[in-house]
Amino acid sequence: MVEPIAIRALQSHEAEMEVILREHVDNLGRRGDVVKVAAGYARNFLLPRKLALLVTEGNRKQIERERFKFEARELEEQKVAEAVAGRMANLEIVIARKVGETDALYGSVTSADIAEALAARGFAIERRKLQLPEPIKKIGDVDVPVKLHREVIATVKVRVVAEGAGKTEGAGKTEGAGKTEGARKTEGAGKMEGARKMEGARKT
Repeated sequence: MVEPIAIRALQSHEAEMEVILREHVDNLGRRGDVVKVAAGYARNFLLPRKLALLVTEGNRKQIERERFKFEARELEEQKVAEAVAGRMANLEIVIARKVGETDALYGSVTSADIAEALAARGFAIERRKLQLPEPIKKIGDVDVPVKLHREVIATVKVRVVAEGAGKTEGAGKTEGAGKTEGARKTEGAGKMEGARKMEGARKT
């Protein structure tokens, strides 16, 4: 009879497999690395997405042949990411949301919302590259790191404001302007009336 511990060890061993990475995978390895991963992760994610190959002598040779091409592409991708990071410097996006009495949002601002706002500003950024630990749930400013490349991280300032805040402020200014204009008209009318009375007094 096989001991339960031995069975678990055997199952754990059988559930893993070695693959050669064709792309950099965060927290796993770089192109060309041979890594051991869960078999399900390899079958369901890495292999179908062509991020890895099974470890065979033929695949090892294929990776070696592709190494120079990979390195050239890596350098180009880094240059592109650095250029995008330069364009994003000092970028600020504003997202309006309905809020309650304590400035808590009705709902939240997610990575998808930020990616959509960036797209509107001309930056096509996948939301998985936005390193937002959790959705934003209060108004205010949040600096969100954007991983454009494994060697290039930009930062975008997200300003969450109360929905209609800009309109309310504008309405207040308009109302104030109306009151000022009315005061000027009243004052002018008073001066004209006074002048007419003085003129009539002199004629008398």
